[in-house]
Amino acid sequence: MVKGNKIGVILGGLLLAILMASMDNTIVATAIGTIVGDLGGFDKLMWVTSAYLVAEMAGMPIFGKLSDMYGRKRFFIFGIIVFMIGSALCGTADSIVQLSIYRAIQGIGGGALMPIAFTIMFDVVPADKRGKMGGLFGAVFGLSSIFGPLLGAYITDYIHWSWIFYINLPLGLIAFVMIAFFYKESVEHSKQKIDYLGAFTLVASIVCLMFALELGGKQYAWDSSMIIGLFAAFVVLIIGFIFIERRAQEPIITFGMFKNRLYATSNVMAMFAGAAFITASIYIPIFIQGVLGGSATNSGLVLLPMMLGSVITAAGGGSLLTKFKYRSIMIPTLALLVVGIALLTTLTTGSTRFIVTIFMILVGLGIGASFSVLSNAAIHGFTARQRGSASSTLNFMRSLGMTLGITVFGIIQSHVFMNKLASMFGSGGGQMSEGVDLSDPRNILTPETRDQIPAPILDKITEALSSSIVHTFAWAIIPSVIALLAAFAMSKEKFDPSAELEAYSASH
Repeated sequence: MVKGNKIGVILGGLLLAILMASMDNTIVATAIGTIVGDLGGFDKLMWVTSAYLVAEMAGMPIFGKLSDMYGRKRFFIFGIIVFMIGSALCGTADSIVQLSIYRAIQGIGGGALMPIAFTIMFDVVPADKRGKMGGLFGAVFGLSSIFGPLLGAYITDYIHWSWIFYINLPLGLIAFVMIAFFYKESVEHSKQKIDYLGAFTLVASIVCLMFALELGGKQYAWDSSMIIGLFAAFVVLIIGFIFIERRAQEPIITFGMFKNRLYATSNVMAMFAGAAFITASIYIPIFIQGVLGGSATNSGLVLLPMMLGSVITAAGGGSLLTKFKYRSIMIPTLALLVVGIALLTTLTTGSTRFIVTIFMILVGLGIGASFSVLSNAAIHGFTARQRGSASSTLNFMRSLGMTLGITVFGIIQSHVFMNKLASMFGSGGGQMSEGVDLSDPRNILTPETRDQIPAPILDKITEALSSSIVHTFAWAIIPSVIALLAAFAMSKEKFDPSAELEAYSASH
């Protein structure tokens, strides 16, 4: 059994790893302008974030399954090392292509870190404390999405953009020492046949989907042969993956697990709540900066109330696991998410910062419990040898929801924004200032660009931007409602520490 004095060290290492991996995409977002200014390659800008996401998402289910088969520790250590190597290489990149390749290496490490960290926590923490620990892990995961941009902006402004990658090296080293020397695995793992064909089709299908979503509407038109071909390849490969998995001895994703109602609904909630949450996270700062005229720093700080709200319900939801059914925690919190997103649709150019802050707190309170409660619900009733796969699939579904949310709602916002501008200025846009590209709303966020635009025209652009963002929030109500309906569909299980303690004692 893992001694009490070691559990604290192990958990510290796991929390550091989660913070690194989940924060890494958001920390880069605020530095990307500076990076492109140094390295050039604006046309390849999207690959800096996409390469990481593709590699991380493709790796999650595979590493989760491998950790069930061969043990958690070796793959978690592998993840830390690969992530650190990728981080060191990113800091030395001389071109945007090099940086994108190194980001993919980072992503492979991140794909191992995220799901296995949660699974190790479930393995080493006694069942009666797992709720509180799940709350802490969920809070750190939620914090990263908001803390990342602030840290990225600070490091880029006051040090150098390369340090957003180099900062991972000391953190990674500390996490490595904590896990390598203090985590002693005691659960037996049987070596089984690896499903190579399933792994290949899963990775290939995700790569095709991500490339289609990233390239569509940017480098290629949505109806171009390239994008249609990528979507077609995704459909063929995912059908092939499902066919292979149903016949594999040890499938990467065990579809039989989805017959468990609690597990299936938990994955649906993670995916759709993630899509709604990421939409609010992206477009609130743009609204603050582009519509209300806040500075870049203030637009990042405005998300702090949402962070506070998510931490409260992530920690609170974890603590309440032993007192209430999973669904009894998820239904009221997701109802708050729906209300928060719905209230965001009432924002106008005349809205105050205080009102935006109130709405953000509601969204934060609504999403927080999903970070902690769903992680416990997803592994409920599964043996220790199935937890890695169960946990990694949940993380995969949440990441997929966020990625689809960014793309789909990005398309909606851009389309509404450009249509509004066309109706205001005419298709030629002749009344708009020359040299100002308004196809990306972020272009009017900088004070330099805003100064180039005459006040009457800027007012119209601001109105169009406000309308397009509010319209996007209205569409984001749909995934938040689907998540809430999934909560109502959850079965009525409750976390039972006594039953889990028996299983914990038997495996240690």
